[in-house]
Order: sequence, then structure tokens, then C-alpha cells
Amino acid sequence: MHSFPCNPKESPHMRGAEAGASSHNNCIFQGQRGGRVFSMDILFVIGGLILLFFGGEGALRGAIALAKKLCVSPAIIGLTVIGFGTSAPELVVTLQAALDGQPDLAIGNVVGSNISNLLLILGLGGLITPLVCCPKAIRRDGGMMLASMVVLTILGLTGKIVFWQGALMLSTLLVFLSWSYYQDKKKNAASDLHEREMEELQNVPENPLVIGGYLLAGFAGLVFGAHLLVEGAVNIATDFGIPESIIGLTLVALGTSLPELAATVVAAMRKHADVAVANVMGSCMFNVLSILGITAMVEPLTIADDIRQFDIWVMLAASLVLVPMLKGDSKICRRDAIFLVCGYLAYIGSIGTRIWA
Repeated sequence: MHSFPCNPKESPHMRGAEAGASSHNNCIFQGQRGGRVFSMDILFVIGGLILLFFGGEGALRGAIALAKKLCVSPAIIGLTVIGFGTSAPELVVTLQAALDGQPDLAIGNVVGSNISNLLLILGLGGLITPLVCCPKAIRRDGGMMLASMVVLTILGLTGKIVFWQGALMLSTLLVFLSWSYYQDKKKNAASDLHEREMEELQNVPENPLVIGGYLLAGFAGLVFGAHLLVEGAVNIATDFGIPESIIGLTLVALGTSLPELAATVVAAMRKHADVAVANVMGSCMFNVLSILGITAMVEPLTIADDIRQFDIWVMLAASLVLVPMLKGDSKICRRDAIFLVCGYLAYIGSIGTRIWA
């Protein structure tokens, strides 16, 4: 947004009453223009979030329907298609931000999404129903999630993610998915869990034309929604002097986490605690290994100092909440869920102090 001098002294080429009148007109023009532009930015953000949510839902249901048409097993659909599908908003927003030269927004989106998944979304799920899971079903996926968090923390120390690191992250995910595929063919507890993940989604289309429509409309909504959200968020950050990393960690991260929130809340309401936890673990794992991996291969990413010095460590600490559950000797009861939600509110409060400072 262009600024216009509101003080005659700021305009050396204007003198006396002419300077005052011109400055006064500029102030009025700035206020009117600023209000209109800010309103448009808010509409861009809201419209972008709506398109991302419904676009992600459409693309996810279309992808599941296509996989079923191709006779892909329910366990593999739950492990791969749903994992990629619920992370689709994060992917397109992160890619859009990176291509637009906004790496802080891109990294902030992924780190902020993981923090909201582990603290806010997992906490809300635990408030609905205690989260008790079969250790064998989540040890594999949860262990990989923790490993991905450690990898991102290490990369944070270097301050950047380049092409070969992104390729290695994506390759690691593909190897893990291949290994999981052969394990799930044995019909173990993990495969049953991923089948239940798929069953959480209802009203999946069967007609090929409808499936194609879901996919096209879904991906169009994702791409256009990401463009609106990134443009609106960057403009708001610029207008208020807020770092783009902060906008990515909060507003953008919460918006792109809406699919995970919806899936986890629905699973918890149906008393499917293991599915609720699996949604969170899978999303966090895909966010790091696939989204940052793909984005770094397209455009190298630099990690802002505030993110690598504070927020990444908050993300790592939040992921350690699942360690007792992975060991099979604990559960997330409602008291623990309240602690998680309060932890997220405290984190948002810390961001507020950073903005104020």
C-alpha cells in the first residue's frame, strides 16, 4: 500500500495553505483507499479459506472414489490418499507462498499447522472423548512422525532447506509408504486403523463423471483459494507491519488445518479415538516430508530466525506429547486435553507478545 504524507513538513515542495490542503486531501484519500484495500484483503483471506476447505474436501473425496475404482485396498487409501488429501491445502498454500517469494509464510504455515494439529486439534478431540489407541497401530506411524519432526528441527539449525534435502525427505516418505503397504497387506492392527480412517468419509461419489467433477472442482478450489489466501495474508502483514512468518504460523496455519480439524472432531464424536490420533499423526508427517520436500525441490526455502529459534522447538515439544501413547502406558484424557488446548492458547499469547515487541 502506498503511503501519503499527512504532515505538510513531509512535503518540501509544498508550502503554506497549499501544502496543508494537499496534505489534508492526501490523508482523506489514504484513509478511504486503505479501508477499501484492507476490506478486500479480509475478503481474500476468508474466500481463500472457504475455497481451500471445500476444494480440499472435493479433491479428497474424488481421489478416494478414483482409488476405489482402481481397486486400491481400503488400508492403502487410508494411509496414502487421505494423508495427502487432508494436507492438500497446506501443500498448495506453501507452494504458492514459496513461488511468490514468501518463504517465511511457507515455513510458518507448515510449522504452525503442526503445532495446531498437536495441541489444538488433538486437544479438542480429547475433550470430546478420551484418546486411547492400540499401541501397535500407532507406533509405526507415530514413530515416523516424531522422526520427521526431528529432521525439521535439525534443518532449522541450518536455516535453509535446499533441493537435495527436499528430495531426500520426499524419498524417505515414499520408502516409508512402500514399507507400510507391504506391512498392511498382512491385515494387522495398522491396516485396520487405516481402513477405519477411510470409513470416516461418507457420500463418496461412484459415477466416473461425478468423480472427475469432484477432482477438477476440488483442485481448482485449492489453487485459487491458495492464491487468494496468500495474497490477502501478505497484504495484511504488510499493512500492519507484522512479519509474514507470524501470519503463516497463525492465520494461514489455522485455515489450512481446517480439514484435519473436521476429520478429527468427527472421528472423536464417533468414539473412534485411534482414527482421530492417526489423522493428526499422518497430517504432521505429510506436512514435513511431502509438503516441505516438494516445495524445497521447486524453490529452496530459508527459515526465519524467529521460527528456527522458537517455533520449531515448540513443535518438537508438542510432538513429544504422543510418546507415552506410543509406549502404550498412557492416554489423553480430558484433563490432558485441556492442558493441550491451554498450551496452544499460551503459544498464541507468546506470538502476541512478539508482535507487540
